[in-house]
Amino acid sequence: MPWHETHPVNERLKFVAAALTGRASMTELCLKFGISRKTGYQLVDRYERDGPDALRERSRAPRVHPNQTTPEMEAAILRVRKAHPTWGSKKILVILERDLSLDDLPARSTVDAVLKRAGLVRPRHRRARHHPSGPPVVEAHAPNDVWSIDYKGHFRVGDGTRCNPLTVNDVCSRASLECRAMVAPKLEDVQHRLETVFWQRGLPRCVLSDNGPPFGSVGLGGLSRLGVWLLRLGVKPLFIEPGHPEQNGRHERFHETLKAETASPPRASIRAQQSAFTGFQRSYNEHRPHEALDMRVPADVYTPSTRSMPFTVREHEYASDFEVRRVRREVSMKWAGRFVFVGSAIAHEFVGLEAVDGGSWHVHLGPMRLGVLHERSRTVLPLSEDD
Repeated sequence: MPWHETHPVNERLKFVAAALTGRASMTELCLKFGISRKTGYQLVDRYERDGPDALRERSRAPRVHPNQTTPEMEAAILRVRKAHPTWGSKKILVILERDLSLDDLPARSTVDAVLKRAGLVRPRHRRARHHPSGPPVVEAHAPNDVWSIDYKGHFRVGDGTRCNPLTVNDVCSRASLECRAMVAPKLEDVQHRLETVFWQRGLPRCVLSDNGPPFGSVGLGGLSRLGVWLLRLGVKPLFIEPGHPEQNGRHERFHETLKAETASPPRASIRAQQSAFTGFQRSYNEHRPHEALDMRVPADVYTPSTRSMPFTVREHEYASDFEVRRVRREVSMKWAGRFVFVGSAIAHEFVGLEAVDGGSWHVHLGPMRLGVLHERSRTVLPLSEDD
């Protein structure tokens, strides 16, 4: 008779008990219980070796998996993850291949499973992706074409001091060029940090930022005093559109990584926070693979600029057909016997006036055109799309 579905263990015990009495042959017992002779011998052997518990239902899963991750590999995966808590499986695999010279690497799904078993990953809710509303403000085809600069949102360190991280990145190579824990976003402090980076790395072609102080202003060309200083160095200031941080999305993503690895939680003091920033920069530039760089690190791509920081900042030069005027301390220039307001950011600078049709003049500050001066109204207006 076949096993009763509700009590298979009891039926096996009855079979083994009958077999051990020796009153019937194995063939007869197997026919009676509806099992094969092979199964019958296996049941008796299991009972004699391990007792009644051996007759319970056993898992059909294989005991040995040919592709099972070795304990050594799991330990290596967990070591990399411990050193870099925010890294995922793709970056971990790059490090295993690069630093350990391992040829037989596990699949990404295997690494994810190892991290999950160790309780190191949590399921994340899918978030809606916000795509840029337009093309990048400017393309970066080589290192030092475009640097991006920004303040990460402020936070307070352990002793209560307010920290405003100032960050400067190379857009092409993603290299972190400056990551400084600052107490307040003052123009003089930002200019000093930029000057230090310029001496170390050379000059970029452009610097991209938002249009808030101290980077930009509501004046002509969006220039602040910092932007005017950059122009005199031969560096063009560029600004994203107001309310569109996604136009500097790479820098925003960098700030997310910076916060996760250095400020969650914040350090005890500004000095300790700066130490964390410095260590993060080194790891980010020299060890962290980047998908946009074909899993290379920024240090493999970035090279210093060939344009050195000058010892003396020169005045702007204009073509011979330009009218040149100096903006006075009162933030205006003299034109046709009257004063014309230009803006506080351009005080003490020489501007160039280029004649155009219709009794108007284009107002330039070095290579940058700021606005249009109309002779009749004697006012400088911002540029329009037609200018």
